[in-house]
Amino acid sequence: VQLQASGGGLVQTGGSLRLSCAASGRTFSSYSMAWFRQAPGKEREFVAVVSQSGTGTYFTDSVMGRFTISRDNARNTVYLQMNSLKPEDTAVYYCAAKESLLRFTRPNEYSYWGQGTLVTVSS
Repeated sequence: VQLQASGGGLVQTGGSLRLSCAASGRTFSSYSMAWFRQAPGKEREFVAVVSQSGTGTYFTDSVMGRFTISRDNARNTVYLQMNSLKPEDTAVYYCAAKESLLRFTRPNEYSYWGQGTLVTVSS
């Protein structure tokens, strides 16, 4: 599966952005989908994951209550709605796909990655 992330940009503290990740292929619904982010000089970190059906989601603590993840299997797209953004959310955001929900916080468990989209939150 090929992934194409979009929707990043520059936003002020407290603002919102919605990231999208469009997938190619007919088997999108068989993959759990996640968002990771990587800030300059830091390791890539898990942000959120959604199960194959869309009914299960999980977030890292720092974004709980501010971010939501959803998917539209008919459109082969996963979304990350980011609200109440903070400067520490500044990073390149990547979408990723894997065939199960096991060990979903680990980047090396994911087989497919999008190219990344930059989110910059100004203070």
